Amino acid sequence: MAVPVIVSLLDTDLYKFTMMQEILHHQPETQAEYGFKCRNVPDVPLAGFIAEIDAQLDQLCALRFAEDELAYLGGLRFIKSDFIDFLRLFQLQRHFITVSVPASDPDDIAITIKGPMLHCMLFEIYTLAIVNEVYFRHVDPAAALATGRERLTAKLALLREFAAEPAQCFPFIFYDFGTRRRFSRAWHEEVVATLAREAQPYFRGTSNVLLAMRHGLVPIGTMAHEYLQAFQAFGSRLRDFQRNALEHWVHEYRGDLGIALTDVVGTDAFLRDFDLYFCKLFDGLRHDSGDPYAWGEKALAHYRKMKIDPSAKQLVFSDGLDLPRAFALYRHFAGRAPTSFGIGTDLSNDCGAMPLQIVIKLLYCNGQPVAKVSDSPGKGMCEDVNFLNYLGDVFALP
Repeated sequence: MAVPVIVSLLDTDLYKFTMMQEILHHQPETQAEYGFKCRNVPDVPLAGFIAEIDAQLDQLCALRFAEDELAYLGGLRFIKSDFIDFLRLFQLQRHFITVSVPASDPDDIAITIKGPMLHCMLFEIYTLAIVNEVYFRHVDPAAALATGRERLTAKLALLREFAAEPAQCFPFIFYDFGTRRRFSRAWHEEVVATLAREAQPYFRGTSNVLLAMRHGLVPIGTMAHEYLQAFQAFGSRLRDFQRNALEHWVHEYRGDLGIALTDVVGTDAFLRDFDLYFCKLFDGLRHDSGDPYAWGEKALAHYRKMKIDPSAKQLVFSDGLDLPRAFALYRHFAGRAPTSFGIGTDLSNDCGAMPLQIVIKLLYCNGQPVAKVSDSPGKGMCEDVNFLNYLGDVFALP
């Protein structure tokens, strides 16, 4: 078999662990099903890589958490000791994930993850990283790395130019969010190590827990769409699922991890549920779809409506960013609210070849369909049209 893509179970995003801990404590019996989607057309059909993807998944499911990794995780103040005990016994189960060629498209792949949510949710980031790295091994590695290094050098030059601008009252801060879309594990680490060394004081951390541990960085992340989606099937009225999800989060983390994701059923519907209570309890909001300028203005207007000073809250942008876009957003909101920027593909996979736009999303929870609607056409995901229509009626979605 080729060189393993994943060699450590810590090589994933922090929010997988934070969501997993909440599920362990409050919904441990949950059953889930996830599906894969490639939103663009690859240069080389993905179906040709199935054998290697399967072999990489076999290797992944042989891994266990090492004691030094558990010690690092356990040292984060919001991670509880019983969760570490659970992870000490944890091992991904191969029979929960299947890869095949869909009948609808012989060039594509279908990936299904199905089983107990606690034992399935970690598959997402590892699997996306595997698909990416296996796919990009057909690219000339020397040429790709040369291009990547040249472009990374140009990004550092942009940062130096930006540093010459007049200082604002809030600092410019960005993070690496690139694990799921990276060109390769080795290149991702090179990028993060370079930024940690040469992009201070602007570069403040990474979503990747292993790289945070190795390079003395802050691990970044709170919740993803799957967490809020799961509450669509947790027994309460559908209309209340966002409030229930946020309430459970507050009880689990008691003031830590206070950035809420806004676009599971669209920002307008989210803000209708994000009342004064949640405005005070959460530190800020994260943008992941739709026009970021319009989103930020809505967020600031909502805080003002609630009689809360927006300068005390954080706006986190994480949708398709590069440094020029981040600079523009920073300037636009300068002086009104602190901002930060999670940059993914443009850092970890800017090596010349067209990146894959691949995702794995929660489709069913406890046998019921769930949906992500999003603020951007094409970013939503749901297999049940009737449920999608019902969700639209409940939340008055266009």
